[in-house]
Amino acid sequence: MKKLKTKKLVGYLLVSPYVVHFLVFIAFPVVFSLVLVFHRWNIIGPMEFVGFKNFVRLFHDRLFFRSLINTFIFLVIHIPLQIVVALFFAELLNQKLRFQGFFRAAYFLPVVVSGVVVTMLWQQLYGFDTGLLNRLLVKLGLQRVGWLTDPNIAMPSIALMATWKNVGLYIVLFLAGLQSVPPHYYEAAELEGASHWQKFRYITLPLINPTIFMVVVLSTIGGFSLFIEPYIMTGGGPLNSTLSAVLYIYKQGFFYYHMGYAATLGFFFAALIMLVVLIQKKFVEKEVA
Repeated sequence: MKKLKTKKLVGYLLVSPYVVHFLVFIAFPVVFSLVLVFHRWNIIGPMEFVGFKNFVRLFHDRLFFRSLINTFIFLVIHIPLQIVVALFFAELLNQKLRFQGFFRAAYFLPVVVSGVVVTMLWQQLYGFDTGLLNRLLVKLGLQRVGWLTDPNIAMPSIALMATWKNVGLYIVLFLAGLQSVPPHYYEAAELEGASHWQKFRYITLPLINPTIFMVVVLSTIGGFSLFIEPYIMTGGGPLNSTLSAVLYIYKQGFFYYHMGYAATLGFFFAALIMLVVLIQKKFVEKEVA
């Protein structure tokens, strides 16, 4: 009995750091945010109970819905681009190449670099007067492009940069999925005279469906959390064309000190993300026979 009690005590001690972490950094913030939803609070003064006024304000907040539209525009550009690019390079890296390990590490390198550093580098590339891209365009006899100053181009420019930053992770995921496909399927297809595209279409894609679904979900969640790029590169401009939902929530909480309203936006946004992921699960994920 003493040994059993000792084992239980050791188990509780080993689990306790995680329990403390969960209570302090997850449970308490969620509960406190839920309380904030029904209050007005500017951090400095006392809380004021306002009931459902924060929700009423949310559904009349045109700028918030503009930020949602901007976020969805980003996702529509970013997710397909990231899947196509990642799958293309994963297919290349899955072949027998010289210096294969070097290329795999090189593609993954941007993932481990700080997002702030990458954003600042691309901000310099996108510079209107001195940016490398516009300097190349001028040398080619073309006009400068307002990569970050044109409301119609700013969000696609950020989506392109975010794809470059994150594609290495999804290359690795797709590469793992490709290497899990049994080679005898391809051998049988070759005996039947199947082309490379037919093997990719009828063997590769169906068998890596779980990987595709995982990439779509991760890309969606990552896209919804778009913050660093517009915060550093444009501040949400020009004309609020790159104002993401997370950036708007951040501004409401830490620029205007509307903590209760920011918490309300956060819960609404989290519910929206869950809804989108569930829809994706229904229409994207397929069972592999």
